[in-house]
Amino acid sequence: MIARGEVFLAALGPDAERLHPEILAQMRTPTVLDSAEGVFTVAGSRFGRLGALAQPIVGPRMLVTRFGHDVPFSLRSRAGRTAAGRATLDTTREFRFPGATQFISDRLTVSVVPGLVRNLLGARGRVELIEECSVTADGALRMRTRRIALRLWGRRFALRGILGITVDLEDGWDEAHGRRTIEMRARNPLVGTILEYRGWYRHVEDEPAILRP
Repeated sequence: MIARGEVFLAALGPDAERLHPEILAQMRTPTVLDSAEGVFTVAGSRFGRLGALAQPIVGPRMLVTRFGHDVPFSLRSRAGRTAAGRATLDTTREFRFPGATQFISDRLTVSVVPGLVRNLLGARGRVELIEECSVTADGALRMRTRRIALRLWGRRFALRGILGITVDLEDGWDEAHGRRTIEMRARNPLVGTILEYRGWYRHVEDEPAILRP
């Protein structure tokens, strides 16, 4: 049985021991299928339907076209391994905006380079991020973009300069409420923040009344 957070544990190596004990214990839990529920205090894109113009290129389950506060969300994930034995994690995020539910999917694969993971975004995996994993001073997992590329017609096109996107994510622990915290911001140097979310979540088995504040 593979661990729930095997992809992160493998990328971090010995640094995984610096994670908050609760996060480390959850990541070491053996499971293939996993689910979590939570609430984003802020989530989405302020560009609205303009973001949908990119969907023919990047494919489905890559973009969010709404923005809101106190947005319930779900995480569904599957841990696995490649044929070469490298850890993977497939995740779908369900954003339950008022009047519409939207999804973002990705696949993480641990890199052969220590500290790095490869992230293929969307149902078709056309956007590729190479992300650096580290541990913050308070024991949170941090992921920051090192490179980004568009995968089309069997080729990779590096996105740099005004075409580039930087993603900064922190997955931490709220000691007072006994739950995970999450904060992500994706920025473009020309237009600023294009996607953001921050809030909290719990794995489903951690709390029967999962959305209890």
